[in-house]
Amino acid sequence: MRNNRESKSVTMLILQALRKRAEQLKTEILALSLAARHLETPWLAGFLITVIVAYALSPIDPIPDFIPVFGYLDDLLLIPIGIYLVLKMVPPQVLAEGRKKAQEDRRTWTTGETCRRLRHRGNLAAGGSIVRGMGL
Repeated sequence: MRNNRESKSVTMLILQALRKRAEQLKTEILALSLAARHLETPWLAGFLITVIVAYALSPIDPIPDFIPVFGYLDDLLLIPIGIYLVLKMVPPQVLAEGRKKAQEDRRTWTTGETCRRLRHRGNLAAGGSIVRGMGL
């Protein structure tokens, strides 16, 4: 009985840690989408942010998840690597401002509303990145 209780408590701890990390990731993606529209963000960073957010929220997966190993490997590698690269490209003050606003926004949004707003912001960011890149 004791081993069963211990394994349940370990499982609960792992699930709580994963939920916390998922919430942090949602806030980070929202902060990046806000940073993509900022005028001080380089156009390439804004474009990459748009691609990463679209890939993360897209129901269409280039490598379907039901394919063993590779199905989840693309999500576990591509998105974090993309976020890491973009975090290096965005100016720190822009990122700090985006994180602050994202934390304020996350308190009031539901999950569905967050997805809708991110998609809308992603569309705006894509347009802004392209226009800034063209020098218009």
